[in-house]
Amino acid sequence: MRLKSYLAEYLGAFFFILAIFASGGNALVIGGALAIAVFLIGPHSGAHVNPAVSLAMYMDGSLPHMDLFGYAFVQLLGGVSAYYAYRLAKRM
Repeated sequence: MRLKSYLAEYLGAFFFILAIFASGGNALVIGGALAIAVFLIGPHSGAHVNPAVSLAMYMDGSLPHMDLFGYAFVQLLGGVSAYYAYRLAKRM
């Protein structure tokens, strides 16, 4: 069960951060990307997409501490992956 949630959080963070880089700061695109990410991964992981949201859910008692570390790790990994994917695509 956790692997599916972690994969969903990774992909959601990747998609969201990639959209931020690719949009050049367009708020409508960023908001739309977040809405799509939440819609797609919400049923699988709760759609935190952001380590700050995961921390808030942990502090609320809705997220176990082991999931906090797992979610934060894959979200950060998704963001870093999106950055390098954007750089790679921009070079082409």
